Amino acid sequence: MSETAPALQSVQDRRPAGESADVIVVGAGPSGSTVAYYLAQAGLDVLLLEKTAFPREKVCGDGLTPRAVKQLTAMGVSLDDKAWIRNHGLRIIGGGVRIELPWPELGEFPDFGLVRTRHDFDQILAERAVSAGARLLQRTNVTGPVIDPRGNRIVGVNAKDPDGEPVTYRAPLVVAADGNSSRLSVAMGIRKRDDRPMGVAVRTYFTSPRHDDDYLESWLELWDRTEGRDVLLPGYGWVFGVGDGTSNVGLGILNSTASFRDVDYRALLRRWTESMPAEWGFTQDNQQGAIRGAALPMGFNRTPHYTRGLLLVGDAGGMINPFNGEGIAYAMEAGHIAADVIVQAHARPTQQTRERTLLRYPRILSETYGGYYTLGRYFVKMIGQPEFMKYATKYGLPQRTLMRFTLKMLANLTEPTRGDAMDRVINGLSRIAPAA
Repeated sequence: MSETAPALQSVQDRRPAGESADVIVVGAGPSGSTVAYYLAQAGLDVLLLEKTAFPREKVCGDGLTPRAVKQLTAMGVSLDDKAWIRNHGLRIIGGGVRIELPWPELGEFPDFGLVRTRHDFDQILAERAVSAGARLLQRTNVTGPVIDPRGNRIVGVNAKDPDGEPVTYRAPLVVAADGNSSRLSVAMGIRKRDDRPMGVAVRTYFTSPRHDDDYLESWLELWDRTEGRDVLLPGYGWVFGVGDGTSNVGLGILNSTASFRDVDYRALLRRWTESMPAEWGFTQDNQQGAIRGAALPMGFNRTPHYTRGLLLVGDAGGMINPFNGEGIAYAMEAGHIAADVIVQAHARPTQQTRERTLLRYPRILSETYGGYYTLGRYFVKMIGQPEFMKYATKYGLPQRTLMRFTLKMLANLTEPTRGDAMDRVINGLSRIAPAA
């Protein structure tokens, strides 16, 4: 637990129920805390509502690419704590090939990644939001929107306080950062899109001598034995050293094949880890905690990202990268974008000009990620073809230059201007791909 955890609770204890704010943020995960941090920094009165209490666990690979590291440093998060485990790049295993690819050296992003468990990662970001002036209410479960019948706009939320008593909070703008299920978005009529990829991730922890590995490790081949035959599944496995004596071991499966719904993910993870070298310690005796799973909403699978006073960020807006399943970096980036738009809208003198400004939010998201996420959807379809994956791992992995390009593409790590030839190709493809 972070040393400053009591400050979070004391903020809640000092505040009465049923208050108002300039903005309500529902959910204190990475996206919600980032929004709250930048809004509070700009002087807005922000109410950050979290249904659980910190510290709390979330299902995640715990690995952070340089994109996420950039967002952490921008928020003033200190990385001196020894619990931040630095890594140099990505180790890829598949088709009998093992290759280590350092993170690219770029001016736009740092050249290292991090690992830290979600047990206290989210709390660290929430603490940054509180330090900037946001008002955090923990164990406050939002049950639905408050709608103004005159304008059919959201003007607050109904919730239950820590004692289970109903309470209403009001604000002219609300940010939905309440995760994949996003009950608030559903209540506002914003449903998931069936034309976007979806994944499932399962993970657990093992006591292992590999806990201090300084590379993130990705296994590109996931085999499942079904009815006496081996089936190559669309997804990947991972091994991330946490540095505390344990490794985070998990797998992600995409819905790009018919076998997606028939997979017993937990059983598959158990079979996969049992096939690992014995000296790694990935056995039930060394397992720390249960196997837990979560959905991975990808490629903007819930839109529009702004409507009638409600902005969507993070998993609520389906912002996970289809190429690699990364969500934290994009949640934090979108949170920063949303905060910038809200601050600008707050300064406008009329409701009409405020609304015009708020409508920029989905356009900025589309311009920033739309083409790249479209490429990601094509990629998901390709890796859903077993023959393509067999060919790619056999002939692609040994080609180091090609794999350097692939790492930049999958992790979205390029220089926006004046990059090398690889950067120009990736950026060019992202620009010309349709953002629909």
